Amino acid sequence: MKNLFPRLECLALLLLRAAVGLVFLWHGSMKLDDLAAWQRNFVHMGFPGYFAFVAGGLETVGGILLILGLFARITGLLLAGEMLIALIRVHWPAAPLTRVGAYELPLLLAAGSFALFVLGPGSAAVDRLRGRGRSLRSGA
Repeated sequence: MKNLFPRLECLALLLLRAAVGLVFLWHGSMKLDDLAAWQRNFVHMGFPGYFAFVAGGLETVGGILLILGLFARITGLLLAGEMLIALIRVHWPAAPLTRVGAYELPLLLAAGSFALFVLGPGSAAVDRLRGRGRSLRSGA
């Protein structure tokens, strides 16, 4: 049984990367598909309008990179930072902490992205082919 969990680590990180990456890809492409409306939304939330393009691009490209496991650590850090900003500037001021439903998605995306930053993409990743996919526990 003690050998089971290290064997599942690769699958767990692959599933985490795929799920987080797919959600970011979908949300980012939505922003880029209707950029004018999202620019208005970002201005309404207190950001410059061009942040819609920055967020949409980061989420779209970042989602693809996470799915592939390419530059996964830096991508995870950037996406976790974006979600932390969204939580602090948009979601938490709009709802008390007890209304978890108002901020559950950005919270999970921030945590998942940060986990990928810390743990790395695992062995089923393009980064691994480049010699950068091992977790911190295995010396990378």
